[in-house]
Amino acid sequence: MTRHGGFEPVFCTIVPPHVLDRLAQAGDPVLAGPARRTLQRDAYERTQRRLTTVVGARAVAPLAAEPGTPHRTVHDAGHGTGLPGRAVRAEGDEPGQDATVNRAYAGLGATFELLLSAYGRDSIDGAGMPLVATVHYDRDYNNAFWNGEQMVFGDGDGEIFLDFTLPIDVIGHELAHGVTQHTANLDYFGQSGALNESVSDVFGALIKQYSLGQTAAEADWLIGAGLLAPRVTGTALRSMKEPGTAYDDDVLGKDPQPATMDDYVRTGRDNGGVHINSGIPNHAFYLAATTLGGHAWERAGQIWYDVLTGGELRQDALFTDFATLTVKAARARFGQGEELLAVTKAWERVGVRTL
Repeated sequence: MTRHGGFEPVFCTIVPPHVLDRLAQAGDPVLAGPARRTLQRDAYERTQRRLTTVVGARAVAPLAAEPGTPHRTVHDAGHGTGLPGRAVRAEGDEPGQDATVNRAYAGLGATFELLLSAYGRDSIDGAGMPLVATVHYDRDYNNAFWNGEQMVFGDGDGEIFLDFTLPIDVIGHELAHGVTQHTANLDYFGQSGALNESVSDVFGALIKQYSLGQTAAEADWLIGAGLLAPRVTGTALRSMKEPGTAYDDDVLGKDPQPATMDDYVRTGRDNGGVHINSGIPNHAFYLAATTLGGHAWERAGQIWYDVLTGGELRQDALFTDFATLTVKAARARFGQGEELLAVTKAWERVGVRTL
């Protein structure tokens, strides 16, 4: 496979299939029905992406008016599945009465701002790509996804999941899949797929921290906090601080993410466990960022961004490949200082060797 020779069809969701599978098998039809319908819709959308050549959102939306300024459009699907739906808020429009629309608009803006201010990147493709989102997708749809061209948000079923625009890191996570698509284009299977998911968790967390002005020590390092309904025993979808502890619920089961290679999960499901084993590189980033302290997007985030966009990361990269490049990037940007030591030690602690 040639590197960066065009975009691979991609369909990335925030809620892993194994969570929805568990819900679909619940004895309560109120819980099982929406999960089954979500799985069916996800399977359909995933197939559509495989049949479509992704050419980027600029093929279906106008370019931003000025470099370095966002060009956002939020659409309302009206609980249907046609995309993008009816345009309800364009760049510069005042907030309306629909809080979901306003949150989506703000989350797109926060993602654009972090990329530009911290890394000098003009939108997710680096060339002013318009940011397109659709809200109120389908009925009781328990997911949010990036389909290679735009963001899509469900409203949740109200029983297990709430509105998917509530956590800003969910918005950032899915848009970060777009950044990966336009840079390293990591294969969505096995360890490279887990790295793809982890990079999205990393930048989703950084977008939340940036928008809240939090230091690494102040952050909760949770992905999707506020998304789970009150009946669920859990705090979020994933924890970068303590992978495997985000939820432990009678219906959802226990968070299966490992924190180190000792507990690496070998499975053919979920594209080889991309949402599960991402806990390992997630934890490495958390360890590096909290060791360095301060704002995580400034040093640890910069190192991860350098690797993602530097041109050396193979599409089929393993954890060892990514870890080795972070050490190289830390040395190139910061020399032999504490950044290099923090990154090296972080990978050691999660059991990933660097070459």
